[in-house]
Amino acid sequence: MNNQSLLRLSVLLPLAAALIGLVLLLVDPALLQSLRNNMFDQYQRWSPRANTDHSVRIIDIDDESLTRLGQWPWPRKQMAEIVDKLHAAEAAAIGFDVVFAEADRTTPRAMLNLWTLDNALRNELEALPDYDQLFVQSIQKAPVVLGFAVQRESPDGEIHPSTRPFRYVYAGPPPDRWLHSFQSAILARAEFENAASGNGALNFVPDSDGVIRRIPLLLRVAGESVPSLDAEVLRVTQGEKNYILKTRENGQGISEIRIGRYRIPTTENGEVWMHYAPHSPERYLPAWKLLAGQIPKEQLQGKMILVGSSAQGLMDLRFSPLGRILPGVEAHAQLLEQISSGHILQRPAWAKLAEIMATLAGCLLIGFIAVRTWALYAAGTTIALLLLLQLGGWYAFSTYTLLINTVTPSLMFAATFMSGSLLHHWMSEREQRWIKQAFSRYVSPNRVSHLIAHPDSMALGGRRQECSFIFTDLADFTSLMESIDPARAVILLNDYLDQMIAIAFKHEGTLDRIVGDAVAIMFSAPVPQADHRARALSCALEMDEFASNYSKELNAKGLRFGLTRIGIHSGEVIVGNFGGSTIFDYRALGDPVNTAARLESVNKRLGTHICLSEATLSGCPNAQTRPIGHLMLKGKSLPLQVFEPLTPSRLANYAELESYCNAYQAMSQQSPDAILLFNELALKHPNDPLVQLHQQRLSRGEQGNLIVMTEK
Repeated sequence: MNNQSLLRLSVLLPLAAALIGLVLLLVDPALLQSLRNNMFDQYQRWSPRANTDHSVRIIDIDDESLTRLGQWPWPRKQMAEIVDKLHAAEAAAIGFDVVFAEADRTTPRAMLNLWTLDNALRNELEALPDYDQLFVQSIQKAPVVLGFAVQRESPDGEIHPSTRPFRYVYAGPPPDRWLHSFQSAILARAEFENAASGNGALNFVPDSDGVIRRIPLLLRVAGESVPSLDAEVLRVTQGEKNYILKTRENGQGISEIRIGRYRIPTTENGEVWMHYAPHSPERYLPAWKLLAGQIPKEQLQGKMILVGSSAQGLMDLRFSPLGRILPGVEAHAQLLEQISSGHILQRPAWAKLAEIMATLAGCLLIGFIAVRTWALYAAGTTIALLLLLQLGGWYAFSTYTLLINTVTPSLMFAATFMSGSLLHHWMSEREQRWIKQAFSRYVSPNRVSHLIAHPDSMALGGRRQECSFIFTDLADFTSLMESIDPARAVILLNDYLDQMIAIAFKHEGTLDRIVGDAVAIMFSAPVPQADHRARALSCALEMDEFASNYSKELNAKGLRFGLTRIGIHSGEVIVGNFGGSTIFDYRALGDPVNTAARLESVNKRLGTHICLSEATLSGCPNAQTRPIGHLMLKGKSLPLQVFEPLTPSRLANYAELESYCNAYQAMSQQSPDAILLFNELALKHPNDPLVQLHQQRLSRGEQGNLIVMTEK
């Protein structure tokens, strides 16, 4: 990619981010709706509406009322008594959050079909008043609003209320198609419906998470607009006859519903955003106290009264943004309180345009800065814009009760910053990649990465570090050089070294040095590795497997390519740059380095391929090995316990591990049986190098497992 292409990309990136943000704001997918609603819920939890309006009271059919007065449904005579007492207390309106869809089964006349009675008693029961008629009479005298339930299905029978004691007045095109649509309704009985001052829908339209955030004032049932219970209570309270519906200027839904003196801003679907207040016991008046005459008139006079239930057994419970479950009747009550007090949350028509402009401007600014400046500057700008956006959203809510979507713009700001910073990083690092790639062919990738991330490590000096080391050497390579064309020998050696180094890099080892055909690998430096011992052993085994197969392949072609000997040891060393002020030479210094090299060389005397120290084996709990002995390296004062790692091929060709260990144990204890055991093993396994080694040592009169090395 040339510089001109990069320049175009740096311009197109912020534009693309801004356009994606625009599309998301217009499409408004469900995930973003959920995130936005959660933000609005958090606003409410931070600043719930104050319980300052006392215009609404709930006559609560609570658990205690059910205990005192009997199970639900109560006789209509009792419901008539509730209406009469509320009307006598001069309630402004009485709304029932209950559907009276069936005849009263407890009325005396209904009992005639259930009981066997003589004529006299039957005549007396027939003469008693019908409870449903008593309820009708009470409804006719009082400002009562009955509820009905709308449903998506379309069963046979009536599908919308037959009475309409009001009319719609439109300011603009009729907005019916924007209302939530239902197919039918479960209505109150016709005599109740005709007697009532109003009839309204009880239903909520919760969001996908079940939370009631908006309550509709109007719904559409079978193609006809019907008011909600709350709208009807407001209308009846004021004695109004009209609903004035104002359509948005662009014709896209409702902007306002006017009910008497109340001008109620709504969503395009005719809903009111809820701003919940905390639970207030004063809002609830138990039904049993009303019937017992224990509620003072001043608590009811002039109030909008809702009759509903908080009893858990009746299951009319809803989720609110405040994180609590509340009875459905309280949601209706809180909506009426909001409208009565004029405290209504709004998501104004200009909100989406403002969000679009903020997203476009912010994405362009962040994208421009992110691809042209340091990440720190871009991050600072992004954080400042995010804070400004979030504080603006909170200020609009807390001060003006406005709901502004800050979620989508915030996500686009963050996405623009991330993509812009990545592009800037890619552009700035592009010039360095070829150096790193070339350098990594000769130096360990983990060392290159470490030096780039920690350039201070190039300074002179070092630090103490526990590390593991592998030293390898190729036997008889000088003889091979003499027997074939040197150019061919170099090709074979390079191929061999490439594979050996690739295995080391695969195990995240650090290439310490290459000396001729010998390779030195370091683990746990420059990047510490808690499992460096296990890594070293695993790497050495894979190197041994490759080197053995490589040698066999070449030998089969007539080329005498030698065996590879490997030494492994671990210990504390000084790791750092020891090359002086002009040369960078990152390596480890210390006795463990020399010991690993010495262990590689002793393989020649021992007849083994790999010599592993106890210091390394201690970090390899699952390793399968057999003891070689205690080596007294030349120039050392203390012996070193060493082992030979076992591979499946060696297990198949060597002495049985248990037999070898038994013989070795006898030798370590200087038992006379040791020579017999090793003689026996030597006869059975003449190609086992350690068996032959110890058999020869014991035959020469040596005792124990101490092997003194006279050469380095």
